[in-house]
Amino acid sequence: MEWYPQNKKELEKTLKKFLSAKLKIKTEIHGIVVPHAGYEFSGEIAGKAFSLLKKRKTNSVIILGPSHYVGFYGVALLKKIKTPLGEVISKNKDIKEIHGLEKEHSIENQIPFLQKLGFKEFIPIVVGELSNKDIKKIAEWLSEQNSIIVFSTDLSHFLPYELAIKKDKQTIKIIEKLDFKNSEKIDACGKNPLLILMHLCKIKKYKPKLIEYKNSGDITKDKKSVVGYASFYF
Repeated sequence: MEWYPQNKKELEKTLKKFLSAKLKIKTEIHGIVVPHAGYEFSGEIAGKAFSLLKKRKTNSVIILGPSHYVGFYGVALLKKIKTPLGEVISKNKDIKEIHGLEKEHSIENQIPFLQKLGFKEFIPIVVGELSNKDIKKIAEWLSEQNSIIVFSTDLSHFLPYELAIKKDKQTIKIIEKLDFKNSEKIDACGKNPLLILMHLCKIKKYKPKLIEYKNSGDITKDKKSVVGYASFYF
């Protein structure tokens, strides 16, 4: 499956379009939350968030996304990722590699945006099963890094259009309010990355703010079974 254009010129043209948004955000951007579906479905929503990183203070980025293909406990490093814009290599030695994660789209789909924006140092992390204690540990580690942090997740999956909106609005509210008491109600494939985000925001006193929400029914007009997409900044 091709999640984004594999032709370099076509990909650059697509990225330029998605990154053209001019959002007026007055606060410093520490990171973003973005969807990871095919670009035709969620690329515009992700692009609005990525456009906020044009004036960041660092060229280092940490990306965290859920595992779709391999079940494991903990976190794992994607050491090499190749896109039409070139190869990304992570030099981090503290995070283990796990075989089978090489094509994890929750991570890979974010890389072309970051390459186009000129980031130079990448730490792509696939997130597996975690205890609440480990989620807090990872958030504490992130709080000490001098990097932009990108969290990758889609929201509810394969629900009728109106029910998806209801579920996704609940998830969005929990994220924005850092509502840990209701965190079990989060409906997202990247639930653990989102819990890490929430703990990071609590530590650093960041406030996640919604940029845009849509679901696949808004794009395809097929509203019988949809997937939710949202982007945030913090």
